Amino acid sequence: MLKNLFKGNDEENSTEPVNVSEEKENTTNSETEEVSEEVVSLGGLFGRLKEGLTKTKKGITDRVDDLVKSYTKIDEDLFEELEEILITADLGVNTTMEIIDQLRDRVKENRATDPREVKGLLKELLTETLEEVANPTLDLKTTPSIIMVVGVNGVGKTTSIGKIAHKLKAEGKNVLLAAGDTFRAGAIEQLKIWGERSGIDVISHQEGSDPAAVVYDAIQAAKSRKVDVLICDTAGRLHNKKNLMNELGKVFKIVKRECEGLSQESLLVLDATTGQNAIQQAKIFKEVTDISGLVLTKLDGTAKGGIVISVSKELKVPVKLIGVGEKLEDLQGFEPKNFVNALFD
Repeated sequence: MLKNLFKGNDEENSTEPVNVSEEKENTTNSETEEVSEEVVSLGGLFGRLKEGLTKTKKGITDRVDDLVKSYTKIDEDLFEELEEILITADLGVNTTMEIIDQLRDRVKENRATDPREVKGLLKELLTETLEEVANPTLDLKTTPSIIMVVGVNGVGKTTSIGKIAHKLKAEGKNVLLAAGDTFRAGAIEQLKIWGERSGIDVISHQEGSDPAAVVYDAIQAAKSRKVDVLICDTAGRLHNKKNLMNELGKVFKIVKRECEGLSQESLLVLDATTGQNAIQQAKIFKEVTDISGLVLTKLDGTAKGGIVISVSKELKVPVKLIGVGEKLEDLQGFEPKNFVNALFD
């Protein structure tokens, strides 16, 4: 539930808009969508989750249903076909093999003989796998609390920041944004648009300036204004990976030095449609900082939503937010049981 996920302050000044290049990276409608004030019930949220996972449901659950209906007994051929379904749904080879082995054991323990029982046992195992590292809340105990958001350009990083900020503001928190992605054309302006729509100030410098300096100024502003939550955008692309990681390393050194004793979250935003490539991206970012949580976007755009299970299992990092559509309420706190129920029910 979002109200359990977000705990944490509001308004700050923003520096005057500076020269932002007219050249902009292509943005989706979701990045410029109008902020809705619609209040969604829990039932509505679950409904949107189910709707957003429609493609993944077809890629996993519908195929599992067809599979168990085609067998009269549980045998090795059934396990092999199920293994193929899970791998093609992007659970990853290692995660799939482990789950299938556990499923064999679970079938024996339950003395299951009807192939239709396999679906229920699989559902249990997937839920347990996700719950192994589940941690659906953000640590926002102090004033201010800091949320650093990292990820390569194009994954929906700035949009996710805008949606998180809006939801926190709607809960009565005082929020401040830092436009630390100074290298992507239009990134500063895009974050300011989100800030304007939600009535949240944005600390920014001019395009091409030092991201670490932006974050430093934002931290000082957050402290002096006693805001609840500072959310920092960060660089998502430089001309090579080494330079990007070096730049992010500088930013996190500033945060470590200036935010000692403050609650901190480092959220990595990943595009679910990139599948196993998302895991490789995560491993690279983990070299720079301790990632406390994952934000998986665009789950509604892929039939391979099994990446949620794979990335959580392989990285031992909790998925904290998932995006299942373009509306504000489609960025939801991640609850393993709700996720699996939305797929299988």
